[in-house]
Amino acid sequence: MSSLDLLMDGPRAQAAFLLKAVFAGEWSITAEDEVPLTVIAIARGEAVFTGCDGPQEVAAGDVIVCRGPATYVIADSADRAADIRILPGQVCVDPNGALLAEELALGVRTWGNSRSPEATVMLIGTYERETSVGSLLLSRLPTSVVLRGFDNAVLDLLSAELVREEAGQAALLDRLLDVLVVKAVREVLADSPALPADDAVAAVLRAMEQHPELPWTVAGLGEQVGLSRAALARRFTEQVGEPPLAYLTRWRLALAADLLVGTDLTLSAIAGRVGYANPFALSAAFKRHHGTSPTTYRSRHAA
Repeated sequence: MSSLDLLMDGPRAQAAFLLKAVFAGEWSITAEDEVPLTVIAIARGEAVFTGCDGPQEVAAGDVIVCRGPATYVIADSADRAADIRILPGQVCVDPNGALLAEELALGVRTWGNSRSPEATVMLIGTYERETSVGSLLLSRLPTSVVLRGFDNAVLDLLSAELVREEAGQAALLDRLLDVLVVKAVREVLADSPALPADDAVAAVLRAMEQHPELPWTVAGLGEQVGLSRAALARRFTEQVGEPPLAYLTRWRLALAADLLVGTDLTLSAIAGRVGYANPFALSAAFKRHHGTSPTTYRSRHAA
């Protein structure tokens, strides 16, 4: 599996928060919900998004990817005063803290201040939970990024399905959000300066992530990319922020955590998948890293 496959194999949308937001005139939304990942697609009209890079104009066909817990603002203009706040749990309040959910309801999964055909329409999806693998991979994304000229077919389909109320609709919308997120994150990861710029380091990173079960050594990894052990260790640490085997350990234990929660595999089977010789070795490493045994972790998170 590629890193993106592993990312989407874990934090797939499940009863995700999805809505169509419709706004006209003067408006401003400040998101303080602290969710791991939000995707905002501009389906019609235009707005100004203010994230980590300051104000950016966005228009129909643009998609915004925001990584929590950072706050962001989307409004009709960059200098618009605070109007609506989105708090954790998707609680919507005015600047004084008064609840606004009912006041802004416009229909099935539709929310805003206007029914005008000229209003700006945004399709908003949030992942309110993330897996251990998801946390590692999403940390490579910028805090926020705007993607221009996105796939209209995906946006049109999501826009149409959002306002329907049919059997299986929630599951269908979750999968459509997954499609949107995969395409968006794939585009971000392809161009993100947060990824290793060093081709050799990127190749080593991919090798460890795709095959954590192999008995990697720094020398062996270096041979694969034509570098000495010392050169690879230095360049990897400069690019990734930690030595190769330290990252490999974190990656293996993140995979183990997700397999404990998301599967019924035995500890022995999980150990084999993530590169530990036996369940005892995995259990010791897991407890050092997570502060609890694999059995306790599984029961706690499953509950």
